[in-house]
Amino acid sequence: MSRVLMVAAPRSGSGKTTVTLALLSAFRRRGLSVRALKTGPDYIDPAFHQEATGLPCANLDSWAMQGEALDSRLARAGEGVDLVIVESSMGLFDGLALPDGQRGAASDIAARFGMPVLMVLDASGQGQSVGAVAQGLAEWDEAVSVGGVILNNIASDRHEKLCRAALRQNLLGVFRRDRAILLPERHLGLVQARERGDLADFFGSLADKAEAELDLDAIFALSRPISQGAIKGGCLMPPPGQRIALADDAAFSFLYAHLAEEWREAGAEILPFSPLADEAPDDRAECCWLPGGYPELHAARLAAALHFKAGMHHFATTRAVHGECGGFMVLGAGLEEANGARYEMLGLLSHETSFAKRKMALGYRQACLLQDSLLGPKGTIFRGHEFHYARVTEAGHDAAFARLQDGEGQDLGVAGAREGQCQAVFFMCSPAGNETRR
Repeated sequence: MSRVLMVAAPRSGSGKTTVTLALLSAFRRRGLSVRALKTGPDYIDPAFHQEATGLPCANLDSWAMQGEALDSRLARAGEGVDLVIVESSMGLFDGLALPDGQRGAASDIAARFGMPVLMVLDASGQGQSVGAVAQGLAEWDEAVSVGGVILNNIASDRHEKLCRAALRQNLLGVFRRDRAILLPERHLGLVQARERGDLADFFGSLADKAEAELDLDAIFALSRPISQGAIKGGCLMPPPGQRIALADDAAFSFLYAHLAEEWREAGAEILPFSPLADEAPDDRAECCWLPGGYPELHAARLAAALHFKAGMHHFATTRAVHGECGGFMVLGAGLEEANGARYEMLGLLSHETSFAKRKMALGYRQACLLQDSLLGPKGTIFRGHEFHYARVTEAGHDAAFARLQDGEGQDLGVAGAREGQCQAVFFMCSPAGNETRR
């Protein structure tokens, strides 16, 4: 029977991802089959989880997904593996100002499934105060069970002694400070897994550290069996076509791995192509999907990819094209890099975006489609999220794609663009299914 455990922390930047990868690597070295899940909307950490386990990493989100969809995701993740480790996003109790269970908080997931929580406490810059933090987290919500603590960034024997003395919770390991295992970051999070060529050695080092500094037997014992009664549903977001041309490289990588997995299971064929390698979408495809990513770091190469540009224009004359976030930027007329240099993009839509004039957009989004589109008929409602630093500098003259609300229902006006067969928006749809407004 598959078991489950959540790795969480009081805040972002505490070392959750490093600890999660260390556990995955160490348990896999022991011969266990392991899989990871991530709470909340995230593409980057799950790519590392997938590399560490060899299996796609799905997301659990209590705001974007209905209860049955959550049950299905956990049940699917547990099939054929010994242990599922769920990494929380942000702090354990961080989410929207909505009732518990639908806030998008990791605590919603822990409470719903009775997942024991392994708390990672970054002890840098403090001593006995870690005990008060741990105690507060353990007692905050009786529906959430904090079963153990890992102290991270311990600097010395004396530092460890002070922290240990203050803890009332079960201490299951002490991660000593180690600059060699830091994960490099950029503006949207970690540098992508696909951009690193050292992951095998990196995971090996993390497994060594976990074996030396964590009580792996006690951590496994902390996990609990996944309920056999969990619902196993179908595809959460139906494939947009039988054959889908999918942009897939360092500039376009933000597609949920389990979404692609479910599209294939539903009978769709995904035909990847690389705009950075100057490839055009496969002409056999019925639609083209440009996901988010980091086009702002590759604007010059994209502007010079003439075969890609010509292929996209040819494709869009007869078939639908959808762009999200980075795809929205590239489908526009121009993109300004951080240094202020402007590059011609596809021009299938008329807006302009800039990474030089930055403004962070972050939060959940609910979108109602204003017209029939690749994603569904007019009135279809999607839930998703927005996270980017680029901004629209010229709105262009295209029709709007959707009307948006934030996660708490506040109207944000219309957004996105559509023209002919092409549509795009800055927010990213979550694979949680959709509904048509009656």
